[in-house]
Amino acid sequence: MTSPARPVTGPTPPPVTLLLDTHDDRTIHAAAHQRAHPDRGRITTDPTPHTSSLAYLALDLLRAMDRDSFSRPDAERMSTDPAWRAVTCWTLATGLSEAIVLRAHRLTPERLKRLVTWRTETGIRLILIAHTPTSADEQRLHERLTAANLTDLTAVRGTDAILNAIGPAATGRRYGPPPPDHAYPLPSLPRSGVAAFRADCWRRQNDLDFAHTDGQYRAGYAAARTWLARRTPPAPPPGIPETAETVPDGATPWQDMEGLRLFLARLTVLSPSSQHTLARVRGAQAGFLSQALLLNVPDDLTEHGGPGITTVSITPRVAHTLTSQLPNPLRAAAVATLLFTGTAQPLLSLAQLASVDEYATRLAIDRDSRINVGVPPGPRHMYAIPPRARPLLAAALEFRRRTPRTADHLGLFANCFGTSERFDHLIRDTSLHIPAVVHPHPADDWHTAARCWHLNTPAPATPPVLAPPPGARP
Repeated sequence: MTSPARPVTGPTPPPVTLLLDTHDDRTIHAAAHQRAHPDRGRITTDPTPHTSSLAYLALDLLRAMDRDSFSRPDAERMSTDPAWRAVTCWTLATGLSEAIVLRAHRLTPERLKRLVTWRTETGIRLILIAHTPTSADEQRLHERLTAANLTDLTAVRGTDAILNAIGPAATGRRYGPPPPDHAYPLPSLPRSGVAAFRADCWRRQNDLDFAHTDGQYRAGYAAARTWLARRTPPAPPPGIPETAETVPDGATPWQDMEGLRLFLARLTVLSPSSQHTLARVRGAQAGFLSQALLLNVPDDLTEHGGPGITTVSITPRVAHTLTSQLPNPLRAAAVATLLFTGTAQPLLSLAQLASVDEYATRLAIDRDSRINVGVPPGPRHMYAIPPRARPLLAAALEFRRRTPRTADHLGLFANCFGTSERFDHLIRDTSLHIPAVVHPHPADDWHTAARCWHLNTPAPATPPVLAPPPGARP
């Protein structure tokens, strides 16, 4: 099935503001640069001089968005059409609303037409600043604008009026990457099961360590209770066939495995370490047990990998690195997906455009039916997309759908993980530590290997009290 047709036009943009700077005033240029704040949806670009290349203009706009790694000698090059698709997709995904283009009097009709197309597709407010010392210069400028079908103009003259049209300078703009995030490091946690885990932590840890560990445990417990309270557990069908799994006596398997996998992924996708993940999972197991549900996970999570084990939290600093080092939306989304799924590249290479939901909150990969043709599909591999990675996935989807001959069943990350050389270049460009690359795990991710059963016992009338366990410390 082909993708639904993308809208040709975006929101109706306001008229183009044409600022006619007769004297080429440096104050006006300084005000335009001070107005820029990409994080708040405003950019200012000064087109590269002595060239009429359409690709260079797109790269200038990407540079104004703080995506300038393509200037490195060994960086990946983007041709004209991919570069302009990247400009459009980043504009839509990040909510860019205003663009100031300096020295518009030097733009050719072809470059102006590209700006018109960009404006039409995104609804961005476009401000052109042109140096027109004579009436003849202004006449030539209007002829080029008319040739580019740019007729809805609001002309402004005079330094004071131009400064008012540009607007006040941006405040609070940050230059460079955000500061590193800090999470309290947890000590090595006991490998006890859910019944003894919290008590063992209480006996082995000091007050501060236990407070932080218990905070993660309580978070997992509360998340499980909330998730179960908001949904009706699916009733197990009668006559469930026997499987190779060890099923507790009198228990019936949980049916919505995709929902369970997605819950576990959401619980741990932002976990700063495997120890935090273990505490959250043990708390979730206790929450399930309070509802007469037995949640079983692998004994050694690190042997399997997956969310919270071989993942990296998409913090502001990581998100800044991805967007600044990888201006191509597909490449940025591919590396971000490696970071927040923590899974192997062969599985990610099976992701399709339809694998990402409408709001870019989850990634569902159907591996079984694609590898084993003719076999009924089983539960999909579910991954939660953290909030800071959603604009990257949304931009990648927009980029892929604007590519000719695209369908929803085609690969989302095609040509990203294809050859080892290309993948090595991709990793090198990010300069990020990717645990899924250095810690490969052939087995399924831990949350995919998790299982759940309905116990043949009534749920307790009240939840257990999360008080400090009794017993002396060592």
